[in-house]
Amino acid sequence: MKLNYKIIFHFLGLLLLFNGGFMLLSALVSLLYKDGVTFQIFLAGIITLLVGAVGMLFTRKHKKEINKREGYVVVTFGWLIMSLSGTLPYVLTQSIPEFTNAFFETMSGYTTTGASILNDIEAMPKGILFWRSLTHWIGGMGIIVLAIAILPLLGIGGMQLFAAEAPGPSGDKLHPRITDTAKRLWLIYFGYTAAETILLNVAGMSFFDAINHALCTLSTGGFSTKNASIAHWNGQPVIQYIIMLFMFLAGTNFVLSYFAFKGKVQKIIQDEEFKLYFKFIAVFTIIAAVIIYFKADVSASSVAHPMVLGEGESAFRHSLFQVLAIITTTGFVTADYTMWTPFLVVFFFGLMFLGGSAGSTSGGVKVVRHLILIKNGFLEFKRTLHPNAIVPVRYNKKAINRFIVFNVLAFFILYMLSFIIGSLVFSMFQIDFKSAIGLSASTLGNVGPALGDFGPVNNYASLPPLAKWWASFLMLIGRLELFTVLILFTPFFWRNR
Repeated sequence: MKLNYKIIFHFLGLLLLFNGGFMLLSALVSLLYKDGVTFQIFLAGIITLLVGAVGMLFTRKHKKEINKREGYVVVTFGWLIMSLSGTLPYVLTQSIPEFTNAFFETMSGYTTTGASILNDIEAMPKGILFWRSLTHWIGGMGIIVLAIAILPLLGIGGMQLFAAEAPGPSGDKLHPRITDTAKRLWLIYFGYTAAETILLNVAGMSFFDAINHALCTLSTGGFSTKNASIAHWNGQPVIQYIIMLFMFLAGTNFVLSYFAFKGKVQKIIQDEEFKLYFKFIAVFTIIAAVIIYFKADVSASSVAHPMVLGEGESAFRHSLFQVLAIITTTGFVTADYTMWTPFLVVFFFGLMFLGGSAGSTSGGVKVVRHLILIKNGFLEFKRTLHPNAIVPVRYNKKAINRFIVFNVLAFFILYMLSFIIGSLVFSMFQIDFKSAIGLSASTLGNVGPALGDFGPVNNYASLPPLAKWWASFLMLIGRLELFTVLILFTPFFWRNR
């Protein structure tokens, strides 16, 4: 079966319309703050809207059904076209004049990685900072999920796109119709963003900083409006605790948030992934806090206002913040954790491979996959003793189809191979071992801060141009969970059958 290129280009045009609309919103922010780049951002929005409109106009007559192969193409190329068009505000305003740097920053935004090449963030125009945060917010829940909410208007079914955008093992739906699911997800996402904005503003952040950090927290992105990231507010613990709460919620399956609002608390308590996610955070925070309290010097690793409520509270707050920031792949920082003893450096490096819950905005492997791997590993002992016994892996008291277990195993192997190959390629650019493995783990897991020369208090500006393109590729495959992108590199995908 041939690919229906008309529907692919029609959908890409639709995505460009969304992108252009968000650029115009950024132009409005630029106008309000009189930062001098309103026209350039407005022009970027108009160009994007025109290209999108032309694309949709020339492909308006197309077959109304979209199959799985076309779904994979639309998702992958959708992210690429969004990232390419998203560079326009940076380039036209000369905020990031080089295209390679502009593409890296944009891809880091849409994939919610939060790795930046900007040396002086606070010197950027307000409209550009808002656009930068918006790329996180759009990418967080997935522009694809947003788009399928209005696909019925175009007479197109969106289930294939949802499967390609969220290919994790958890298939929970809030409502039988996929478009209604997308609308409910976005409503929760928007509601959380608004709530965090208000709370941060009340806690002492300016409204501009509050809305930007809310956009970047709920998307588990990590871009900040301050050079010191959240360490800028080390003297205001309440602000950091608010961000921690919303990082936790953003790393939780959004379906569980829906159940919470419906009063179905029992479903949350019984969810195995949520319980393990909570336990991971609790145990890892205690380990880190104890070591920080007795061994590390928080004041030496913190940018400003290291301790406000005492050493014990400071150790707990910094450890909980960094554990949440890395597990949920948000990537905000309150201190340089690479100075917290060699054990904690390796400890936080390991957390980069964990990831949040399936159905959340976080990157990484995801907790549910680790849970299935652990359960299957233990069951292998039983199968060794009783080779003829049928011992299925159970999740939430239900037997899992063995093909899902195979998929999880294949994903994990592919993820680790991607990490190893990623590290090897980075090392080819004369990057030292510690920095190379940190870069690979961070970009593939969409974490943001890495190790070595690219640690939490550094940025990615010194990365060679080709290495930035490689990092952008790792961000993309990590955000779309490997299979969606890598399947396009297989010969059989493109065969017409």
